[in-house]
Parts: sequence; C-alpha cells; structure tokens
Amino acid sequence: MVIGRIFALAIGLFTGLVASQGPEFAQQYRQRIGGAIDELRRVVGTFDDNARAEGVTREQAIARLTEQPDTLVRRQGPAMTEIVDRLGRLERQRDAVANAGPFERLAVLARGFDPQLAQATYLDYEPAWPATTEGLVIGGAGFVLGWGGFALLFRALGRLTPRHWRRRPARGELRSV
Repeated sequence: MVIGRIFALAIGLFTGLVASQGPEFAQQYRQRIGGAIDELRRVVGTFDDNARAEGVTREQAIARLTEQPDTLVRRQGPAMTEIVDRLGRLERQRDAVANAGPFERLAVLARGFDPQLAQATYLDYEPAWPATTEGLVIGGAGFVLGWGGFALLFRALGRLTPRHWRRRPARGELRSV
C-alpha cells in the first residue's frame, strides 16, 4: 500500500504541475493576441490610408482589388478581408478575456482561440510556476484530482486482488508463494 500512496502522490504532483500550466499558457497566449492585434492594426491602417488617398472606402478598395485582371492583385482583396475579419475576432476575444474573471479566462480562451496564435504559443511555450491565485488554485485542483483519482483506482484494484495476496505477514513470518 505504501507504493500505491507514493504513486498517488507522484501522480498528484504531476497532474497539479500540468494543470497549473493552463493559466500560464493562457497568459502567454494573451500576450500574443496583443502583439497580433498591434500588427494587424498597422496593416489595416496602412490599407485604409491608401484607400482614403484614392478617395474610396475600405470596402470599395477591396472590391477594386477583386476586380483586377492580374491574379496576384485580385487575390489581395480576399486576403485583406480575412485580415480585417481576423483583427475583429482577436479584438473581441481580447475584450472578452479582459472582462472575464480570473477562472473564466481559460474557458473564454478555449471557446474562441485563434488556431494560428495557439500553435505559435504552443511552439514557443515556456513552462512556469504560477504565482497567481488562479494558477495556484487550478494547480491544486489538478493535484487533488490526480492524487485522488489514482488513489481511488489503486484502492479499487487492490480490492480485486485475492485476499491472500494482500495479507501482510506477521513479524517473523515468512510468506509462501
């Protein structure tokens, strides 16, 4: 039984550490959202400035691009539409995260994450020990779930083994195999 308790403790520590990385990943993802928004605003701002210089709106400029005979130029219309749409999605997600409570942030990010940003965050992710209440609570919950789940599983499996395998020999008594 001591081995089971040690395993349960190890599993609990591991799951607690893994769970505590959720808030850290979310924090690094939020930083990437800010950087992406800044860059997309710069691109859209330059496009809007060029459209105004031509005396047209953004939508009219995109329509002009899509009507061009040159395939390369024509592809820029849908590309700019996607950039504008992505900027809007990221701004809405940033605002939703900013308005969410500390424990709700993870759910908000999970519901509407940007696949490109999530992948880039994952590839550059640096694990860290959380110093926030959110990270500590989630890490603690992960520990309790991992430790408790493994302890229950180990106990259930222990009850399935034959009794003579579980019986502890008395001091000085040799156990026959």
